[in-house]
Amino acid sequence: MDQTREIVRLVDDVLGPVALGTYLHGSSVLGGLRPASDVDVLVVSRRSMDDRERRALLAGLLVVSGFPPEARPVELTVVVRSEVCPWRFPPTGDFLFGEWLRAGFEAHGPPRPEPMPDLAPLITMALAGNRPLAGPPPARVLDPVPHEDLVRASVAGIPELLGDLDADTRNVLLTLARVWTTLATGEIRPKDAAATWALARLPPEHRPVLEHARELYLTRQYAEESWSDRLRARVRPHVERVLAEIDRLANR
Repeated sequence: MDQTREIVRLVDDVLGPVALGTYLHGSSVLGGLRPASDVDVLVVSRRSMDDRERRALLAGLLVVSGFPPEARPVELTVVVRSEVCPWRFPPTGDFLFGEWLRAGFEAHGPPRPEPMPDLAPLITMALAGNRPLAGPPPARVLDPVPHEDLVRASVAGIPELLGDLDADTRNVLLTLARVWTTLATGEIRPKDAAATWALARLPPEHRPVLEHARELYLTRQYAEESWSDRLRARVRPHVERVLAEIDRLANR
């Protein structure tokens, strides 16, 4: 199954001309999909979806999104253009689908509009990647995000991220490395590249857990992930060190 083609077809079937453009972001545009990468898609729409459209889009995504090797997980975000053009913070997202939310959707139905700070890095990646699946280039329908709002959005997601540290260790460590890198350089880099940047700036005692997370990201599915007790014991000290660096940059 060509997932991107299926996603474009689904968006067109549900939204038709309401969709202004459909764009790749995330790993697809930052350096290539890795074994456990999602297919990250942003849809820019003319208006908020109605209940019928929400149900139809969710039903289709529950089928299209899957798990390797048959299919990759899909993360799809819909934003109404008038909510982000002109840009303001925090932006409102109209719809967000991801595999980590599947159980909630199946129990309670489709997502509703909500504040979505993560749209700042998402839009930044979509603009930089310039990979339209449908519609014009993203720069014709999206405003650039100011660096200060990219910083605000990156920092805003940290408390929720830390809540997943034990269950999603690899992703949390790599995301924190990317937040640090973004604040320091102004660039959103691939997770493995962000980890490489961070490793060069960490003292030796704080490198092993991030080296392991990078290796897992490059070579392993989530189901194949493993952490020794020795590495587990080093995770929180590593996180505290990285958080200190993030805090220093965010408050300078």
